[in-house]
Amino acid sequence: MEAASGGDKQPLLGFGQAVIGPPGSGKSTYVRAMHAVLTSMGRQASIINLDPAGEEEPGAAVSLRELLALTEVMSELHLGPNGALLYCMEYLQGNLDWLRDRLLSLRGSYLLFDCPGQVELYTHHPALPQILRQLETWGLRLCAVHLVDSHYCTDPAKFISVLCTSLSTMLHVQLPHINILSKMDLIEQYGQLAFNIDYYTEVMDLSYLANHLTSDPFFRRHRRLHEKLAEVIQDYGLVSFMPLSIKVRKVWMNKV
Repeated sequence: MEAASGGDKQPLLGFGQAVIGPPGSGKSTYVRAMHAVLTSMGRQASIINLDPAGEEEPGAAVSLRELLALTEVMSELHLGPNGALLYCMEYLQGNLDWLRDRLLSLRGSYLLFDCPGQVELYTHHPALPQILRQLETWGLRLCAVHLVDSHYCTDPAKFISVLCTSLSTMLHVQLPHINILSKMDLIEQYGQLAFNIDYYTEVMDLSYLANHLTSDPFFRRHRRLHEKLAEVIQDYGLVSFMPLSIKVRKVWMNKV
């Protein structure tokens, strides 16, 4: 594991996105696509890979694996993958001068932070939100882009769970925030939606979704629980989604 250095204390003025979400939601694909869109527009953009577990991000300007890798932590500390990932985030939090040194050379570049895919990092554990808030104190203005796989829309129970996770993430991360339903081009492969897509993106009256669940004998006995969860989500009134399809990006790129 590499030791941290003091580094230059100049402000890191700039803008960027912290791309977060559960495993398999398409974060790295989104980051690569966003990088391609920005560079095609003539904007300077850089990928910052903060996932010590994933494969090396092609074209990443900074990678956490330069500091430590998940397999190394698991081997040396005898931790499982989840515990090792939490350790990596805590280690990064304690060695932020390392990250600052590397970001200094990217001043003027739009930063795309590809974050790990462990949900606890965004809903419970303090390390990653505190790292992102530290980046803001350095002068970076970040937006959290939270990706959720659109196939959860086809299962009412899972969609309510996704809504709760998204709300918890928004409250925990505390950044300007956008929720995205990814892989919309594949949603028809997962089954028929109970409602139009606008119902899911705008998160309309969730009582209809709770009623839809009661048609399944397995969920009928939990009707009251789902109704209360729906009330909590609607009382906050924060969660909505933007649909995203890789096909739209390809069409847009062909027109540029």
